[in-house]
Amino acid sequence: MIARLHYITEDISSHTPPELARLACLGGVKWVQLRMKKQPAERWDTLVAETLKVCREFGAKLIINDHVALAAKHAVDGVHLGKTDMSVEEARKILGPDFIIGATANTLSDLESIAHTSANYVGLGPFRFTTTKENLSPVLGADGIASLVSQFKKISSLPVIAIGGIKKEDIIPLMKTGVYGIALSSAINHDKHPEQAARIVVQEMGNASELYTLVK
Repeated sequence: MIARLHYITEDISSHTPPELARLACLGGVKWVQLRMKKQPAERWDTLVAETLKVCREFGAKLIINDHVALAAKHAVDGVHLGKTDMSVEEARKILGPDFIIGATANTLSDLESIAHTSANYVGLGPFRFTTTKENLSPVLGADGIASLVSQFKKISSLPVIAIGGIKKEDIIPLMKTGVYGIALSSAINHDKHPEQAARIVVQEMGNASELYTLVK
Protein backbone atom coordinates (compact mmCIF):
# COMPACT_ATOMS: atom_id res chain seq x y z
CA MET A 1 0.00 0.00 0.00
CA ILE A 2 1.22 3.50 -0.84
CA ALA A 3 1.46 5.73 2.23
CA ARG A 4 -0.22 9.13 2.22
CA LEU A 5 2.79 10.75 3.89
CA HIS A 6 6.18 10.41 2.19
CA TYR A 7 9.14 11.68 4.19
CA ILE A 8 12.35 12.53 2.27
CA THR A 9 15.82 12.77 3.81
CA GLU A 10 18.25 15.55 2.95
CA ASP A 11 22.00 16.02 2.97
CA ILE A 12 22.38 18.51 5.81
CA SER A 13 25.17 19.19 8.29
CA SER A 14 23.22 18.63 11.51
CA HIS A 15 22.22 15.00 10.93
CA THR A 16 23.12 12.11 8.64
CA PRO A 17 20.34 10.63 6.47
CA PRO A 18 19.97 7.58 8.75
CA GLU A 19 19.75 9.87 11.78
CA LEU A 20 17.07 11.93 10.06
CA ALA A 21 15.18 8.77 9.17
CA ARG A 22 15.26 7.67 12.80
CA LEU A 23 13.95 10.99 14.06
CA ALA A 24 11.17 10.97 11.47
CA CYS A 25 10.23 7.39 12.34
CA LEU A 26 10.23 8.23 16.05
CA GLY A 27 7.66 10.88 15.10
CA GLY A 28 5.47 8.27 13.44
CA VAL A 29 6.59 8.35 9.81
CA LYS A 30 6.11 5.02 7.98
CA TRP A 31 7.52 5.87 4.53
CA VAL A 32 11.08 7.11 4.07
CA GLN A 33 12.65 8.16 0.79
CA LEU A 34 16.44 8.29 0.95
CA ARG A 35 18.00 11.04 -1.18
CA MET A 36 21.80 11.12 -1.54
CA LYS A 37 22.32 13.88 -4.09
CA LYS A 38 25.37 15.33 -2.36
CA GLN A 39 26.83 12.17 -0.87
CA PRO A 40 30.00 10.61 -2.35
CA ALA A 41 29.44 7.29 -4.09
CA GLU A 42 31.67 5.45 -1.63
CA ARG A 43 29.17 6.22 1.16
CA TRP A 44 26.02 5.10 -0.65
CA ASP A 45 26.07 1.46 0.45
CA THR A 46 26.63 2.37 4.08
CA LEU A 47 23.89 5.00 4.07
CA VAL A 48 21.40 2.64 2.46
CA ALA A 49 22.23 -0.18 4.88
CA GLU A 50 21.98 2.08 7.94
CA THR A 51 18.74 3.71 6.80
CA LEU A 52 17.22 0.35 5.94
CA LYS A 53 18.06 -0.90 9.44
CA VAL A 54 16.19 2.08 10.90
CA CYS A 55 13.17 1.53 8.68
CA ARG A 56 12.97 -2.16 9.49
CA GLU A 57 13.19 -1.35 13.21
CA PHE A 58 10.16 0.94 12.93
CA GLY A 59 8.20 -1.02 10.34
CA ALA A 60 8.61 1.74 7.76
CA LYS A 61 9.10 1.35 4.03
CA LEU A 62 12.37 2.53 2.48
CA ILE A 63 12.38 4.01 -1.01
CA ILE A 64 15.67 4.95 -2.68
CA ASN A 65 15.75 8.06 -4.84
CA ASP A 66 17.24 7.43 -8.30
CA HIS A 67 19.55 4.48 -7.56
CA VAL A 68 17.90 1.37 -9.02
CA ALA A 69 20.98 -0.83 -8.63
CA LEU A 70 21.31 0.09 -4.96
CA ALA A 71 17.62 -0.58 -4.38
CA ALA A 72 18.03 -4.05 -5.84
CA LYS A 73 21.30 -4.79 -4.05
CA HIS A 74 19.93 -3.93 -0.60
CA ALA A 75 16.43 -5.30 -1.19
CA VAL A 76 14.72 -2.11 -0.05
CA ASP A 77 11.02 -1.57 -0.72
CA GLY A 78 11.23 0.56 -3.82
CA VAL A 79 12.74 3.34 -5.88
CA HIS A 80 11.62 6.81 -6.91
CA LEU A 81 12.64 7.92 -10.40
CA GLY A 82 13.11 11.50 -11.53
CA LYS A 83 12.24 12.72 -15.02
CA THR A 84 15.82 12.25 -16.22
CA ASP A 85 16.45 8.94 -14.48
CA MET A 86 16.03 5.40 -15.79
CA SER A 87 12.59 4.68 -17.27
CA VAL A 88 9.96 2.93 -15.18
CA GLU A 89 9.95 -0.12 -17.42
CA GLU A 90 13.73 -0.48 -17.37
CA ALA A 91 13.65 -0.28 -13.58
CA ARG A 92 10.82 -2.82 -13.45
CA LYS A 93 12.88 -5.32 -15.46
CA ILE A 94 15.71 -5.01 -12.94
CA LEU A 95 13.63 -4.88 -9.76
CA GLY A 96 10.81 -7.28 -10.60
CA PRO A 97 7.07 -7.05 -9.97
CA ASP A 98 7.10 -6.64 -6.20
CA PHE A 99 9.18 -3.49 -5.86
CA ILE A 100 7.43 -0.13 -5.50
CA ILE A 101 8.30 2.29 -8.29
CA GLY A 102 7.41 5.97 -8.15
CA ALA A 103 7.73 8.35 -11.09
CA THR A 104 8.02 12.14 -11.21
CA ALA A 105 5.65 14.38 -13.17
CA ASN A 106 5.34 18.11 -13.78
CA THR A 107 2.98 18.29 -16.77
CA LEU A 108 -0.10 16.54 -18.15
CA SER A 109 2.13 14.94 -20.77
CA ASP A 110 4.30 13.48 -17.99
CA LEU A 111 1.21 12.10 -16.26
CA GLU A 112 -0.16 10.59 -19.45
CA SER A 113 3.15 8.85 -20.10
CA ILE A 114 3.33 7.47 -16.56
CA ALA A 115 -0.25 6.19 -16.80
CA HIS A 116 0.92 3.68 -19.42
CA THR A 117 3.76 2.28 -17.32
CA SER A 118 3.96 -0.11 -14.38
CA ALA A 119 4.61 2.71 -11.90
CA ASN A 120 2.90 2.38 -8.52
CA TYR A 121 2.50 6.07 -7.78
CA VAL A 122 3.27 9.54 -9.16
CA GLY A 123 5.14 12.37 -7.46
CA LEU A 124 3.62 15.59 -8.86
CA GLY A 125 5.25 18.97 -8.39
CA PRO A 126 6.88 21.15 -7.44
CA PHE A 127 4.14 22.77 -5.39
CA ARG A 128 6.37 25.78 -4.70
CA PHE A 129 10.02 26.72 -5.09
CA THR A 130 12.36 24.51 -3.10
CA THR A 131 16.12 24.60 -2.59
CA THR A 132 16.30 20.85 -1.94
CA LYS A 133 16.12 20.01 -5.64
CA GLU A 134 18.36 21.28 -8.43
CA ASN A 135 17.09 21.97 -11.97
CA LEU A 136 13.61 22.59 -10.63
CA SER A 137 10.66 22.14 -12.99
CA PRO A 138 8.06 24.96 -13.29
CA VAL A 139 6.24 25.57 -10.01
CA LEU A 140 2.61 24.38 -10.10
CA GLY A 141 0.99 25.80 -6.99
CA ALA A 142 -2.24 24.42 -5.55
CA ASP A 143 -4.33 25.40 -8.58
CA GLY A 144 -1.93 23.76 -11.00
CA ILE A 145 -1.82 20.56 -8.99
CA ALA A 146 -5.62 20.49 -8.65
CA SER A 147 -6.07 20.91 -12.41
CA LEU A 148 -3.57 18.19 -13.30
CA VAL A 149 -4.96 15.76 -10.73
CA SER A 150 -8.47 16.29 -12.03
CA GLN A 151 -7.38 15.51 -15.60
CA PHE A 152 -5.20 12.58 -14.56
CA LYS A 153 -8.01 10.88 -12.66
CA LYS A 154 -9.92 10.58 -15.93
CA ILE A 155 -7.29 8.22 -17.31
CA SER A 156 -5.61 6.60 -14.29
CA SER A 157 -6.19 5.54 -10.70
CA LEU A 158 -2.52 5.81 -9.71
CA PRO A 159 -2.01 7.61 -6.38
CA VAL A 160 -0.71 11.16 -6.85
CA ILE A 161 1.69 12.51 -4.23
CA ALA A 162 2.22 16.29 -4.13
CA ILE A 163 5.84 17.32 -3.67
CA GLY A 164 8.09 20.36 -3.58
CA GLY A 165 8.52 22.96 -0.84
CA ILE A 166 5.52 21.76 1.16
CA LYS A 167 5.12 23.10 4.71
CA LYS A 168 2.97 21.85 7.58
CA GLU A 169 0.31 24.47 6.88
CA ASP A 170 0.03 23.35 3.25
CA ILE A 171 -1.14 19.83 4.05
CA ILE A 172 -4.89 20.38 4.35
CA PRO A 173 -5.12 22.84 1.40
CA LEU A 174 -3.18 20.40 -0.76
CA MET A 175 -5.31 17.41 0.23
CA LYS A 176 -8.31 19.45 -0.93
CA THR A 177 -6.83 19.45 -4.46
CA GLY A 178 -7.55 15.74 -4.73
CA VAL A 179 -4.03 14.40 -4.30
CA TYR A 180 -3.66 11.05 -2.58
CA GLY A 181 -0.87 12.24 -0.33
CA ILE A 182 2.01 14.58 0.44
CA ALA A 183 5.81 14.30 0.26
CA LEU A 184 7.96 16.65 2.29
CA SER A 185 11.45 17.03 3.65
CA SER A 186 12.45 20.48 4.88
CA ALA A 187 9.37 20.85 7.08
CA ILE A 188 10.86 18.09 9.22
CA ASN A 189 14.59 18.19 8.48
CA HIS A 190 15.07 21.93 9.06
CA ASP A 191 13.03 22.07 12.23
CA LYS A 192 14.97 22.44 15.49
CA HIS A 193 13.14 19.35 16.72
CA PRO A 194 12.69 16.98 13.75
CA GLU A 195 10.99 14.26 15.78
CA GLN A 196 8.40 16.69 17.11
CA ALA A 197 7.92 18.20 13.66
CA ALA A 198 7.36 14.73 12.22
CA ARG A 199 4.80 13.97 14.91
CA ILE A 200 2.89 17.17 14.06
CA VAL A 201 2.98 16.37 10.34
CA VAL A 202 1.75 12.82 10.94
CA GLN A 203 -1.12 14.17 13.05
CA GLU A 204 -1.99 16.77 10.42
CA MET A 205 -2.04 14.11 7.73
CA GLY A 206 -4.38 12.05 9.89
CA ASN A 207 -6.71 15.02 10.15
CA ALA A 208 -6.51 15.64 6.41
CA SER A 209 -6.69 12.06 5.08
CA GLU A 210 -10.50 11.99 4.94
CA LEU A 211 -10.40 14.94 2.55
CA TYR A 212 -9.09 12.67 -0.19
CA THR A 213 -12.26 10.62 -0.20
CA LEU A 214 -14.34 13.79 -0.20
CA VAL A 215 -12.76 15.11 -3.40
CA LYS A 216 -11.96 11.80 -5.10
